[in-house]
Amino acid sequence: MQTFKQMNISEPIEQALAKLQYTTPTEVQQKVIPVALKNLDLLVKSQTGSGKTAAFAIPICEQIEWIENKPQALVLTPTRELAVQVAEEFTSIGRFKRIKAVPLYGKQPFQYQQTELKQKTHVAVGTPGRVLDHIEKGTLKLEKIKYVVIDEADEMLNMGFIEQVEAILAHMPSTRVTMLFSATLPDAVKELAARHLVAPVDIEVQAEMVTATIAHRLIEVPEEEKLQLLQDVTIVENPDSCIIFCRTKDRVDEVHDELYDLDYSVDQLHGGMDQSTRLLVMNDFKAGAFRYLVATDVAARGIDIDHISHVINYDIPLEKEAYVHRTGRTGRAGMSGQAITFVTPHEHSFLEGIEEYIGFKIPLEERPDGELVVKREAAFEQKMSQTPRKKRVKKDLVNEGITKLYFNGGKKKKLRAVDFVGTIAKIPGIEAEDIGIITILDQSTFIDILNGKGPIVLKAMQHTKVKGKQLKVHIAKK
Repeated sequence: MQTFKQMNISEPIEQALAKLQYTTPTEVQQKVIPVALKNLDLLVKSQTGSGKTAAFAIPICEQIEWIENKPQALVLTPTRELAVQVAEEFTSIGRFKRIKAVPLYGKQPFQYQQTELKQKTHVAVGTPGRVLDHIEKGTLKLEKIKYVVIDEADEMLNMGFIEQVEAILAHMPSTRVTMLFSATLPDAVKELAARHLVAPVDIEVQAEMVTATIAHRLIEVPEEEKLQLLQDVTIVENPDSCIIFCRTKDRVDEVHDELYDLDYSVDQLHGGMDQSTRLLVMNDFKAGAFRYLVATDVAARGIDIDHISHVINYDIPLEKEAYVHRTGRTGRAGMSGQAITFVTPHEHSFLEGIEEYIGFKIPLEERPDGELVVKREAAFEQKMSQTPRKKRVKKDLVNEGITKLYFNGGKKKKLRAVDFVGTIAKIPGIEAEDIGIITILDQSTFIDILNGKGPIVLKAMQHTKVKGKQLKVHIAKK
């Protein structure tokens, strides 16, 4: 069992991993990181929940050159939520190396992303359509790209993105390192790898290693009795945090509205919602603002929360792969989880396909006993009336001791990052290592001050000029 220290991870990355509470590398991290640090192409088969994002983010952050302004790594993801999450992971792991990652996805203004890409950007993370758009418009510079990661390749295939992925890879520098990660390896994904990876190292993490902490259960129910069953199951189980998966957005609306009317601590997530609302709901769920999330499969990719105790398949998934991705939302980070699936009498063909795919029969159990439901109702209602305990999300852990300062001057005043670094580093008690990510816009600048030294810099800069200009400075509003 290797530790991160034994993998020759540098001190700034190790410091971030400690704050993120990444103490022991997972199996996929142990297998991937040493190979990735040698700059070899990789073909990795690993289920969701195995820690694979950190497996590629750690070695890439390790080898990023901070001084370079143009992106050195590109990560492709199938969903917008996953793009945001992966970008956050890079920023968190690379926090003390001042690595900046930018998410690129549709339904967010192109101009906003274009402005972000004009800043020093080390890693671009995006969905294929929007990444290709930036490439074709020349707003995503590719000449310094050293690493390309194709994440969730099987889902790219399912969502019809493979042609766009091919088009993006055709634009990439030929000397790059390419890593492909996938929960499954259908022929089309293998063919993609064969065309674009050079002598890749094959790595496989056994699925049972990932799902051993999940108890799978099955309850048969007529369609018209599902809602009552859902109420009974949630009362008996009384989870702190649970995702209820439905097949369509209309079904999500219906189930959410029923639970909301029953005073459940609940919100919803599906592809019909605008992107800003989806991200807001996702962030609130991660922070523990509510207990039940009713969602379509859009949430099966991109939710990385360690404390979801239950997943309920209100509708059995029609695609067998979706079962693995849904249930992989629980039992993460070595914790135990429950995956409960409702199946109607007419859906056994789908069930048989899932059981053949996962390699075991899901135990069938009886519906909750009526007396037990009544017995546990008071405890359930008490929990619903309580405000959920706020969860600490990863980026908050690594952001401790960091103050973001706002200055009312930017590019229009001919200010550059080097001007701020040179000025701030001269403040007594401040070193260059205390200055984090700098974002310079036309009229303003935002600077992260690390190591708890924000108050010192704030006080000093109220009376210190930058390039001969006295700027207003205050703590940036969130």
